[in-house]
Amino acid sequence: MPVRILFIGEIVSRPGIFCIKTNLRQLKEKYQPTLTVANGDGTTGGYGLGKTHAIYLRKLGIDILTGGDQIYYKKDMVAGFDQTYHVLRAANYPPGNPGRGWRTITVGNIKIGIISLLGQAGFSRVHLSNPFTFLPEITKRLQAETPYILLDFHSVTTAEKATMALYADGQLSAMIGTGSRALTADAEVLPGGTAMLSDAGRTGSIDSVNGFDPKNEIQQFMSAIPEKSADCWNGLEIQGAVIDIGDDGKATAIETFRHAVSERPDPASRQDRDEE
Repeated sequence: MPVRILFIGEIVSRPGIFCIKTNLRQLKEKYQPTLTVANGDGTTGGYGLGKTHAIYLRKLGIDILTGGDQIYYKKDMVAGFDQTYHVLRAANYPPGNPGRGWRTITVGNIKIGIISLLGQAGFSRVHLSNPFTFLPEITKRLQAETPYILLDFHSVTTAEKATMALYADGQLSAMIGTGSRALTADAEVLPGGTAMLSDAGRTGSIDSVNGFDPKNEIQQFMSAIPEKSADCWNGLEIQGAVIDIGDDGKATAIETFRHAVSERPDPASRQDRDEE
C-alpha cells in the first residue's frame, strides 16, 4: 500500500512551536500524509527538547519526533523517555542510554519504521559511535517487520549526509538529513529507490540566524563573547519534505516545501508561550 510521509524541518524555539500550532493542520490537509515526522532538537529555547513540548507537539499532530546532538540537554526529557515513546534519540548513543533510537509505528494496517542516527562531523560536544556501522543491523531488524523505513540523519555537513544517503540507497525508503537548519536543493530518488535530502531546513524564523535574532548572533561573532540567543519572529515558515513510497518500500517521489506562516501571536494572549 502506498505511503506518504510528511517530514518537518527542525522546530526552533517558540516561533517554531507557534508555526506548528497554527499551520500544521493546513499542511496535513494539503498533503494527506500517512505519517508526520519532525525533528525537535531545537524546540525548547532553541537548544534541546523538553518533555512538556514533546507531549504538546504530539497533541498538535506530530506522530514521531526525532532528536540530535542536543536531545539530552533538558533534564526532564532525559528522565521522561519512558512516557514519550514518540520521541527518538540517536541509535548510536551508548547502550543503556535513556530512550530508543528506532521504532515502528502502525498507522491503520501499515507499519512504518523510523531510525534516528547522529553523524560524526561538526559536533564539538558529542562524539558517538560510527553511524555507518549501526545502520545495516538496524535496517535488517526493521525489514523483518516492514518495507517502509525512514532515517533522520542528524549531521552538520552535507558531505556526511550525502555519503550516508548513497550508502543507504536500497536499504531504506528515505534518508532525510537534519542538523544544519537550512533547506537544501538536492532532493532526489536514488537509483536503489531511496529518497534523499541533505537537510530538511527549519520551522520558525527564516529571516534569522538558525532561527535566532541576528543582533545577538552577530555580536558573538564580532566580540567572541558568548551571548544568549534570542527568539526571532521574522519570516515564519514551516520547511520540510513530502516523500511518497510504493508498496515495495521504495520511494517514488520526494518534494521539498516552504510553507509561509502569516499569523503572528497576540502578545496579550501570550499565545506564543502555550505549553512552555
